[in-house]
This record gives sequence, structure tokens and C-alpha cells, in this order.
Amino acid sequence: MGEIEELVTHWVRPQIRQLSAYHVADAEGLIKLDAMENPYRWPESLREEWLDLLRKVEINRYPQSQAPGVKAGLRRTMAIPENMELVLGNGSDELIQMIAMTVAGPDRKILAVEPSFVMYRMIALFLGMEYYGVSLKPDFSLNMDKLLAEIARIRPALIFLAYPNNPTGNLFNKEEMLRVIEAAPGLVVIDEAYAPFTDVSFLSLLGRYDNLLVMRTVSKMGLAGLRLGLLAGPAAWLNEIEKTRLPYNINVLTQISAEFSLSHQSVFDRQTAAIRQARDELFRQLQGIKGIAPVASQANFILVRLAPGRATPVFHDLRQRGVLVKNLHGSHPLLVDCLRVTVGTPEENTAFLAAFRP
Repeated sequence: MGEIEELVTHWVRPQIRQLSAYHVADAEGLIKLDAMENPYRWPESLREEWLDLLRKVEINRYPQSQAPGVKAGLRRTMAIPENMELVLGNGSDELIQMIAMTVAGPDRKILAVEPSFVMYRMIALFLGMEYYGVSLKPDFSLNMDKLLAEIARIRPALIFLAYPNNPTGNLFNKEEMLRVIEAAPGLVVIDEAYAPFTDVSFLSLLGRYDNLLVMRTVSKMGLAGLRLGLLAGPAAWLNEIEKTRLPYNINVLTQISAEFSLSHQSVFDRQTAAIRQARDELFRQLQGIKGIAPVASQANFILVRLAPGRATPVFHDLRQRGVLVKNLHGSHPLLVDCLRVTVGTPEENTAFLAAFRP
């Protein structure tokens, strides 16, 4: 072992050295159906109007720290309750980190159900917090007996529940989620990243429960490149979480682009409606294929279970045929033989189905 390796081994926390960096697949030249993105580009007239705004940006100046224009647009388009505060993050990932940093401490624990968004576990490990995952039932519903027992046993400082859940696409039972909120001794964060593709939300319940916060992102509605997330909740919580936010975390290009985009929300609403329609049609088509089991989704992706041993070969076969999906086999016991396909344009979905040989 060389000197630099010895230094790294000595100073880098063992928990970090044991992790693998978050991997993003190379999608060049492929139909990209692996990352739950909106597949639609902006209309050309909208792009030109946006570019005219960008030409006026004073890139030599720091952005507005609180991004008031962005917050106003988010309040308007997402119906954030007026008496609730907002904190903005560089995507949901930064918000998850900020929330965890706010409550971190000796013997503080984070709990989430599994399988779900991997960043809940990863950020807990980054911060040296204990993480506990409670497995869902085989049908991907909440295992309430185990979940409530674990909450009572470890008394977590923080619980994350994705609604709809990623990577399964389903909605948990609302009444069961309320029982979790009521049983939790600490914060419960409902992650509504896929809110554009469903008709339900916990936003209206903010303030009714002292320990409830709701997190959203603009990534799935068509603005993934902006890296913008929001956390909504009572001021008593958000004023503390705000203290962990790095200055100027929402850059000037993101701010002006987000303000502009949110003033043209109808464009994204039409795209979202098209994706929802395409999702239902793709699910119908998948249901007609023998030997697979697609999971009904309220998100912009569909989880598909294949025959034993087929997920990885089919994943590679699809890639050879020019289509990139997400291979989830091996990531969790409940995801054995599973692939996840993002809903694309009708043309992309047709290409996927033509290449898909389960």
C-alpha cells in the first residue's frame, strides 16, 4: 500500500470507504428510459423566449439567496398552503441531506421502508446516522405490524415515505401513513417527487400534524436539468432546516429558468397529461405479454417482474437494441427479476415494446 492509500485508509471514515459512488449509466445513442425524466422538449417559441431571458443574466453576480421569485412560482403552481414555509434545495437529494443534518446526533436514527429511494439510506450513512429499513410486503404495501413495531423500538428522529413510491410506483394506503405519522416520535417527510402523475397529496395536511413535512421536486415535471427541490412545512421546523442550507445553493440560471418555466405551467401540464395517458397505455400493453408481471403505477415509470433469471439478460438485450432501462435485480430481495422502465413518448414506448423480449 502506497503512502496516499495509507492516508486515505487512515482518515476516510470506514462507512464511506465501504460505499460505492452513485452510478449514472451512460445513455449516449440510446433511447433513455432509465431515469424517470419527462421525454418532451419545450416548444421552439418557448425556448427562444427563455434564451432571451438568459442573455440578460448577470452571471458575475451571486443569485438571490432566498430565490423569492421561484418560491412564489412554486406556491402558485403547487398550491402550497399560504401559512406554510418553503426551503429550496439543489434537487431533493440536498433537501434530504439538510433535513438529516438538522436532526443528526448521537444515537439518532433514520427509518424508511424498502425498497424505496436509495438516497435515504445513503445520506444517513454519509452523516454517520444509523439507518433502519423496513421491508414492504410482497405486494409493495406497508407492512404495518413491522413498521409500527420498529418505530416503537428504535424511536427514529426521521422517517421518509415516498408517495408514490420509487421504484415500485404504487401509492401506500393513506390511512396507514397517517398512523405512521401519529406513531412517529420525530419528523415524518412525505416525498412527493412524482406528484405530477397522481391526484393525491399530503400538502393539505401540513399544519395538522406537528411532525409532518412534504418534499417535492420539479425534476419529473420536465425540469430535471435545473436541479430544484422544495420542502414545505411549518415555520418552526423549516426555520431550523434553513440554517443547514448552503448560501446561494440555487444558482442564478436555475432561478431565472424556474421562474420562467413556472409562468408557463400549462405547457408542462399538457406534457404531464400525455405521459399519464402513455403510462396507462404502456401498462395495458405490458399486461398482454405472457411471462411478465407489470406493477400498476401512479408515477411516470412501470416496474416489471420477469421470469426467474431473465431480468439481467433482457436488460443487456434491450441495451444492445438501443433502449436503456433500469435493472433492479439484486438491489433488494423484493426486486428480484425486476426491471423499471420510464414512460417515454409514444414512439419511444413503441420502440421499447418492439425491443422487449422477455
